[in-house]
Amino acid sequence: MPSVNPSVVLRKKHDIVYEDRPVPKLQDPHFVRIAIKKTGICGSDVHYVQHGETGPFVVKSPMVLGHESSGVIVEVGSAVTNVKVGDRVAVEPGYPSRYSKETMRGLYNLCPHMAFAATPPYDGTLARYFTVPEDFVYPLPDTVSFEDGALCEPLAVAVHANKLGNTTFGSSVYVFGAGPIGLLITATAKAYGATDILVIDLFDDKLEMAKKLGATAVYNSSNDKGVAPAEIVKKLHQTYFVPQVVLEATGAPPCIQVGVAATGNAGTYVQVGMSGNEVNGFPIGAIGVTEAVVKGSFRYNFGDYEDAVKLLANGKVDGSLLITHRFTFKEAIKAYDFAATGKAIKIMIDGPTDED
Repeated sequence: MPSVNPSVVLRKKHDIVYEDRPVPKLQDPHFVRIAIKKTGICGSDVHYVQHGETGPFVVKSPMVLGHESSGVIVEVGSAVTNVKVGDRVAVEPGYPSRYSKETMRGLYNLCPHMAFAATPPYDGTLARYFTVPEDFVYPLPDTVSFEDGALCEPLAVAVHANKLGNTTFGSSVYVFGAGPIGLLITATAKAYGATDILVIDLFDDKLEMAKKLGATAVYNSSNDKGVAPAEIVKKLHQTYFVPQVVLEATGAPPCIQVGVAATGNAGTYVQVGMSGNEVNGFPIGAIGVTEAVVKGSFRYNFGDYEDAVKLLANGKVDGSLLITHRFTFKEAIKAYDFAATGKAIKIMIDGPTDED
């Protein structure tokens, strides 16, 4: 086994370097070591690179980037029973305290002690090796590529959001945002049986991609600047349909205002996109009249990763459509620079080779 761990490290905003880190040791007998093969770039990674922070999480010391990864298990702890050396796996990049009240209640994604990759102060997965507990890796069927395995992370976010929205056969759904998460939410809604799916975004190319992934209708909102939310809601309802489920994946205040107001009677609105602490003009009156339910959605919980693997393995979601650009490990810094241009939907970076 190599004695060094080549890693892509963010020292501070706009400052990415390659470092040879020590090979991470197994932290207890239930951990496994994974040789990383593919890593996708997430919007939060780009935000850390551009701003040095994301919400309350601030980069205060050098941090390995990346958290959307897949790879091969190369070492297992003495107590590991669920997986073995050689297994191809998707890596769930965050694990909770086993002793928090949130974990005991079955809400481990809300654990305040979560150790999540590439979220300060924890290092990420964009390296040769990464360690994680055995119950946070998911074997990949032969039909699921390493690239699809890396997509399981954002797809699990989409699965969790649709579960919170109670998306099922016959559901009518609005999706705000056609970035990677919004597109995967769309594909998952389709897989769960939604029969009417309207995707709303500013860019026609992203909306075209949404059609390929299951949208039955799309709406370009670029001309709605300055239009009252109530007028936009009226237009959407009359032109398309009144949704039972609204899944908001932008975090933009105008989308939140319209999305909540657009939610149908006794429907469910799910906030997936990260937003600021306050949204002026939040249509609380609409909720009182419609008895709509408003929910937050944070990452994923038990079963979501497994379902993501199944969706890919069964061909219910075609993740390959989202991957628009690929880079080698040596090109990782260039990949982050390109991601900042907004021209890619999903970028994949190879894991280090022996030469790296």
